[in-house]
Amino acid sequence: MVTLPGLHLRQTHNLAMTPQLRLAIRLLQMTSAEIEALVEEELERNPFLVREEPDATAAQEDPANRSTDEVTASQEDASLDTTFAQEAAAGGFDDTYSEDGSPQDWRQRYDDDDRDVAAHTPSLAERLDEQLRLTPVFTDAERLIGYTLIEHLDSAGRLDTSPDMIARELGISLAAVENVRQIMMLFEPAGLFACSLSECLRAQLNAKDRLSPEMTILLDNLDMVARKDYPALRRLCGVDETDFATMLTELRHLDPKPGFEVISPDASSRIADVFVRRSPDGEWTVQINENTLPHLYLDQALLHRTRTASLSSDRPFIQNQMHHATWLLRSIEQRTKTLLRVSTEIIRHQNEFLCSGASFLAPLTMKTIADNTGLHESTISRITSGKYIATPQGLFELKYFFTSRIGSIHLSKQHSSEAVRYKIQKMISQETSASILSDDEIVQNLRKEGIDIARRTVTKYRDSLHIANSMQRKREKAASA
Repeated sequence: MVTLPGLHLRQTHNLAMTPQLRLAIRLLQMTSAEIEALVEEELERNPFLVREEPDATAAQEDPANRSTDEVTASQEDASLDTTFAQEAAAGGFDDTYSEDGSPQDWRQRYDDDDRDVAAHTPSLAERLDEQLRLTPVFTDAERLIGYTLIEHLDSAGRLDTSPDMIARELGISLAAVENVRQIMMLFEPAGLFACSLSECLRAQLNAKDRLSPEMTILLDNLDMVARKDYPALRRLCGVDETDFATMLTELRHLDPKPGFEVISPDASSRIADVFVRRSPDGEWTVQINENTLPHLYLDQALLHRTRTASLSSDRPFIQNQMHHATWLLRSIEQRTKTLLRVSTEIIRHQNEFLCSGASFLAPLTMKTIADNTGLHESTISRITSGKYIATPQGLFELKYFFTSRIGSIHLSKQHSSEAVRYKIQKMISQETSASILSDDEIVQNLRKEGIDIARRTVTKYRDSLHIANSMQRKREKAASA
């Protein structure tokens, strides 16, 4: 057998994802706050984009009359309904790259560098440095020990090493380190610089002048608290049930991680992108929240001037900016239409939920919405990501309405997993100390309502709701009675 080199031609179809198409796909899954940030960035760098003011009377471009010659033919035909596989084949739509050349999440562009410096909040270390500097009892040598202790704090506010190791690191005695540490444990917030959880909680109680001998015994036996071995622990503390319940309540109000800080204090708030209202004829209507949409238009006067009086060297820049602005307007408009279309279809399936609440949430999948709207499941996933809808039952993310189906005893009625989860939570919330429901009893109650569910499924749902088992709930009820 002889192997020889050769040349062959092959035709293949690949999706060419232009930067504009990537932007349009990205817009689909952006929240309103992220779109607002993007629009602000575009307004700064694109002279053809103008934000519509409330009292503006300037000529606004009508999307229906937008000239089609401003968009290339390939852009006109490009569809946003691409699958994740097509994205992967086209290299994804992350249009930013890190310093080492690897793809970078576009959201990282809005990280620390773009935040308002004036809104800086002092970190825990900065606040402790300030308290250490303003404590008059410390000498310069003791302040050096204090700065070292601050450097050894972990995210929970406890020391990540022993005081003995810090003493060796500084070449001083353990007593000198302990002297500074005991004073700094009174800094705000109380409980920092502890070597263990019990020491942390003891310092917080001491700061409140609530450290009694009984609480000391309780803190020395936190393992029994974790096991909820309350009867033995109450006998050990030598208190009656009322005092023991008060001690447990006080213990629960302490902070086991006084050094924990929220990483993002400016966490985004939830804003309704869509409203659902009942019309006078009794039908549910879906409306876009216009306040979350950026109102932009093309500056036609500037466009006319640049077309007639620009230098030939400037025309590529002008064409590029004009195309980009036009595509951005079209993409935002298309996102709005898609969001309204998908939201309307979801609400059409959840009429009973709107009238009666979570117990009547119908099972629904993205595939069902995709089949009814003619869109791809990936588009449904993007447009429902991070979007919220205001309903008579409250504010929900659109993805909340996608829930799997649970077997039913009666074939005429279907039950969703989210509705069953809600029923389980409601049953347990109505328990008394004399009527704690086991998982088997919950199964029986659900079957009376026509829901065919296994005990292990009830256990799985209960765990997902962070609800303890019946034995633990019974102990807690007895302790708090």
